[in-house]
Amino acid sequence: MKVHVVLGTRPEAIKLAPVIEDLRRDAKRFKCVVVNTGQHRDIAIQALTAFGLRADVDLGTMRPDQSLGSLTSRLFYELDNLFARDAPDWVLVQGDTTSAMVAATTAFYHRIAVGHVEAGLRTYDRLAPFPEEINRTFIGHVADLHFAPTKGARDNLLRSGVDDRSILVTGNTVVDAVYRIRSRITGHAWESLLDPALLSALRGKRMILVTSHRRESLGQGIESICRALEEIVRRFEDTIIIFPVHLNPKVQGVVYRALGNVERVRLLKPVGYLELISLIERAHIVLTDSGGLQEEVPSFGKPILILRDVTERPEVVEAGCGRLVGTSTSAIVNNASELLSVPEIYSRMASADNPFGDGHASERIVARLVDQKRVSVGTELQVME
Repeated sequence: MKVHVVLGTRPEAIKLAPVIEDLRRDAKRFKCVVVNTGQHRDIAIQALTAFGLRADVDLGTMRPDQSLGSLTSRLFYELDNLFARDAPDWVLVQGDTTSAMVAATTAFYHRIAVGHVEAGLRTYDRLAPFPEEINRTFIGHVADLHFAPTKGARDNLLRSGVDDRSILVTGNTVVDAVYRIRSRITGHAWESLLDPALLSALRGKRMILVTSHRRESLGQGIESICRALEEIVRRFEDTIIIFPVHLNPKVQGVVYRALGNVERVRLLKPVGYLELISLIERAHIVLTDSGGLQEEVPSFGKPILILRDVTERPEVVEAGCGRLVGTSTSAIVNNASELLSVPEIYSRMASADNPFGDGHASERIVARLVDQKRVSVGTELQVME
């Protein structure tokens, strides 16, 4: 069975890496072809490299400052040619990126079966996150198998009319990725991944890790976040903020202007996946608008404050691992201050159970693919057990 695994961004590469590993381990039954669309080419390659993987096909669609429309049209052209030439049996996509949406749609045009990893996430707000909410909803209409990470995601799919027989609740593959990486790098090896000067600055300090890059946070949102971070380090002299700054000029311009000279705020260039995991290991609290970090951080027992008004991962809030605080300066400062000042509240959040799985999601996905028989009925493609 020829399976094309299509990815284009770092989160996709991280979350699909365990699936790729397990497909390649079963080489008698699967020929796994990894396709990097190039949406975020270099950092996707970097993430794959952390797992000892590389792409078999690089479509090179990345262009400086490209619009969503130009990226989408280029992806349709390149993937259409690729699928026509290779004729895979299955195309696997992950999540909600433009690469995932176009790959799933193009596979559907070619009547190639589509498996959607991390299916069923919803905010029911078309503009938050933008354009991801529409992307994943659209993939849900063309996918043949839906690998839902949680029961809540399965319920969302059922509400949208997806056949229950095509849904499998697997857990989230990012938990698999975290477990596998942590099993390979242990003890003081984590610290060796970080710059010695940074390690020296962290000594004796409570570290707050911050990431922010969502389109809906640009402008006033990121400015409010920066004001909150400055206030937090002013209030708590034993804290240091580490902020790997996204390459988007609209993020960099605001962050470096607001925080570039603030004491105990360290602005870093984007870090690799192994460095990021090392920073999470060292962090006291994580503040982020990243969907992936909302899933990863609970595996480390660290409280997470979500810099968004809504999340398609409500399980992290329901489990008590995280809080939605939005981009309001006062809300961020108040919630961070509580975690830094009240040990009981910190302990309760840090000890909450991870709601995103047991680290065996990729095994369940591959096992389901083994069980499938692909049949055509007229013009309809059905996935049968």
